[in-house]
Amino acid sequence: MSTNKNSNTVQDYEDVLAIVAGYVDGLKTGNIEQLKKAFHQDAVMYGHLEHDLSQGSIENLYAYVQEFGAAPNIQTNLTVLHKTSTTAVVRVEMEHDAADEDFTDYHSLIKINGEWKIVSKLFHLYTK
Repeated sequence: MSTNKNSNTVQDYEDVLAIVAGYVDGLKTGNIEQLKKAFHQDAVMYGHLEHDLSQGSIENLYAYVQEFGAAPNIQTNLTVLHKTSTTAVVRVEMEHDAADEDFTDYHSLIKINGEWKIVSKLFHLYTK
């Protein structure tokens, strides 16, 4: 007989969401050091900014925040789409970032040495 054990506790989901909430807090305050706590140092991001593909290092996000600053009016909804004991995917619905843009992000996270880190950010920019 197989075991029917839930390996995903509520605390596991809260831990994942806390990392992504740290990302949102970094955007809200314009605090790049806060953002860096959420992302793995080798994280990447990809998405379209109008007709141009933004691709490469997460440093691109830090440059964006450096350019546009804090997003005090940002509103978000965070949803864990799927989670295992060492991986997770979180959707971020975002309105009114620092450039007053609206996005959907998909963040892939991995647990390394007991700590969750975002390793990739895939985003879609909406036309206003």
